[in-house]
Amino acid sequence: MRTPSRVLVVAASIAVALSLTACGSSSDEPEATSSGPAAAQFPVTITHAFGTTTIDAKPERVASVAWANHEVALALGVVPVGFAKADWGDDDGDGVLPWVETKLTELGAKTPVLFDEADSIDFEAVADTNPDVILASYSGLTKEDYDKLSQIAPTVAYPKVAWGTSLADMIKLNSQALGLAAEGEALTASLKKQVADSFAKHPKLAGKKVMFTYLDPKDFSQVGFYTTADPRAGFLADTGFVTPAAIAKKSAESSAFWETISAEQADQFADVDIVITYDDPKGSILAAAQKDPLLSKIPAIARGSVTGLQDSTPLAASANPSPLSIGWGIDQYFAALATAADKI
Repeated sequence: MRTPSRVLVVAASIAVALSLTACGSSSDEPEATSSGPAAAQFPVTITHAFGTTTIDAKPERVASVAWANHEVALALGVVPVGFAKADWGDDDGDGVLPWVETKLTELGAKTPVLFDEADSIDFEAVADTNPDVILASYSGLTKEDYDKLSQIAPTVAYPKVAWGTSLADMIKLNSQALGLAAEGEALTASLKKQVADSFAKHPKLAGKKVMFTYLDPKDFSQVGFYTTADPRAGFLADTGFVTPAAIAKKSAESSAFWETISAEQADQFADVDIVITYDDPKGSILAAAQKDPLLSKIPAIARGSVTGLQDSTPLAASANPSPLSIGWGIDQYFAALATAADKI
């Protein structure tokens, strides 16, 4: 899920702000209430972009759609009956990302039903798994999608913005739907510590201004970037990096996870220390950008402070943080950023 288009979505879909807010909190956090004294008691009612969803009893059959929602369940020891097939970042073509494979093995579980979402949600396949709840708190559901899924089972949608759910909020909403709110809070705290410990190994990264983009050599007329509403950029902002001025401004003006600025205004990125982008297998994006008369004016690109994540690899997928990918790839991710920082 890297998204512009699908690169722009999972690639988002493949998102969305863990931003670790995605492992943090805010006054605008989504709300959930229950009729009992503890969140684990049912019924539980969860508020989201399309209204509220009430789950009357603890789900026994859990399904999820979109990106990474199933990882919340797995991280909490619940094996879904079905979840979306990974069509981006999969290293062996089995439709399951490596950290998910590891967790399934750890739980002694076989691979559940995989929903093919290459074109759209496969509502029939979801219905065939006969779920008690459908997790979609990090997704790009339309109202029509939500209504169709809700006819199958109670569905938990995103809090406010499509593909704009932080990791912390994804864990919060999905764990509440499972009756595991306390366990979800503990998971978020554990992930936050893992990230902080890994970040501390690279003190040179603290305070660096980072732009997460997707540079398309077929069209350098615009510079696109993920806003802080997207988990990729939001995660970096909450970890110890700084959001460059132009991106902060656009993020404040827009709720979208992706924005663009004309390449003729590339000087707006003069304060960027590190550029992160998806790259081709040959790692040729940097050289192409340095040859471009406009992009080459961005200091970070000119000096080579660019981290190219090979497109559709597990590492590229892990840069969109999720409950299981952080433990798998955070050290490698920060090490790659530190290499770019060496050129500053």
